[in-house]
Amino acid sequence: MNSKVILLVEDNPDDEALTIRALKKNNIANEVIVTRDGVDALDYIFAEGQYSSRDISDQPQVILLDLKLPKIDGHEVLKKIRADKRTSRIPVVILTTSDEEQDIATSYDNGANSYIRKPVDFDQFMGAIRKLGMYWLVLNKTV
Repeated sequence: MNSKVILLVEDNPDDEALTIRALKKNNIANEVIVTRDGVDALDYIFAEGQYSSRDISDQPQVILLDLKLPKIDGHEVLKKIRADKRTSRIPVVILTTSDEEQDIATSYDNGANSYIRKPVDFDQFMGAIRKLGMYWLVLNKTV
């Protein structure tokens, strides 16, 4: 079982590249699987569509989920993850540019484990990714 995969759900190529660069720069060498919309993310998580040959029991260590996604938004993706016993315990970190109080409240109401606003400043973003990696990939224990 490959339990140290990071699933990055991000539709913005610049934010995707920045996140992957920050992970590497902070010596987080985990495999990063990228999906670019809510449908593709759910297909990966539930081993459907193009991911139907994937073992559904081999889930990511953490999901970094943007909220503003095409096809199905991040809130709906999170609801579907939490509604299924097979996926309900996967740590989901909302990683988004939104600082809207309603997005934060809805994310936690839907079962997000953490909410991180993407800092505009690269050094701040590097620090946030370093802390995120340390906690979710090293310190946090999952079943």
